[in-house]
Amino acid sequence: MSATAAINGKEVFDLLRDDLVALEGEFGRDTVSGVQAITEIGEYLRAGGGKRIRPALLLLSAKLLDYRGQGAVRLGAVVEIIHTATLVHDDIIDEAKTRRGRPAANTQWGNSKCVLAGDWLYMQAFKIAVQERNFRILDTLIELTQQMVEGELLQMEKLGKSITLDEHFDLIFRKTACLFSVCMRLGAILAGATPEQEAALGQYGHDLGMAFQIVDDVLDLTASEDVLGKPVASDLREGKATMAVIHSLERCTPEERSKIETVLHHGAFNGVTHADILEILHRYGSLEVATARATKYAESAQRAICTFPDTEIKRALLWAPEFVVAREK
Repeated sequence: MSATAAINGKEVFDLLRDDLVALEGEFGRDTVSGVQAITEIGEYLRAGGGKRIRPALLLLSAKLLDYRGQGAVRLGAVVEIIHTATLVHDDIIDEAKTRRGRPAANTQWGNSKCVLAGDWLYMQAFKIAVQERNFRILDTLIELTQQMVEGELLQMEKLGKSITLDEHFDLIFRKTACLFSVCMRLGAILAGATPEQEAALGQYGHDLGMAFQIVDDVLDLTASEDVLGKPVASDLREGKATMAVIHSLERCTPEERSKIETVLHHGAFNGVTHADILEILHRYGSLEVATARATKYAESAQRAICTFPDTEIKRALLWAPEFVVAREK
């Protein structure tokens, strides 16, 4: 879509600059508690950065429909707090040592404090959301949180096992695309969108989220530790079969399958190297197939919003899927 040529990442950031600054301040205030450990963990997580993609999507969705209130900044902080809470819990479940190039919070404060801090962040997010006095927003956030928790439990049940592509896509939806979709829908709800507009924006978020996670999974296998900010092939070590791995498992020889399953089942490269796994994935074109699927989702996201009027905000939303597929970390 040629409209994407009219805008770049810096221009997208400039469109949202004031709102993102306000959101960062809101995030900082909202993670302060009377209990010192919660405040310390909250500030540590906030200072860890992150792309703020999810709140940016909510802001863009609201702006696309000409919403001008303060609710978008508040709810942007809400979705970032929910995302942060999921990362805290994920790192505990995965026994992660690093996150975004720094020690994971659980290595600094221990699992018990971090579990409770994550719980507190969830509740704080809902406390802020209540300020909108909008039951549809609360219903949407509750459904989101349930799906994400269910997704984490389903993933735990499937760790170390070979799963089907359909099962994998369901996990991706719950893990990432659901939140992307909800961010777009929340912006639409704030702006008083029609059901058709909300559905289109929700579809955009879904497809963008699917593309984002597939690319994330490919980068986990191919990027360097310096770029990722965490050990390479973390998913495989944690027993998670992602799209490229599933593609190869469906086509490889018994000997090759044994190499992949050694890492999946044992959580380590025992007698198998990362290079061995990459060689198998390259042999069957599995990384390329996964990237092609991500591109297909990105294009679908762009089509989902094609009926909205051409504005700078729409061009920013058309640019985002291309950025997601082309990113290197």
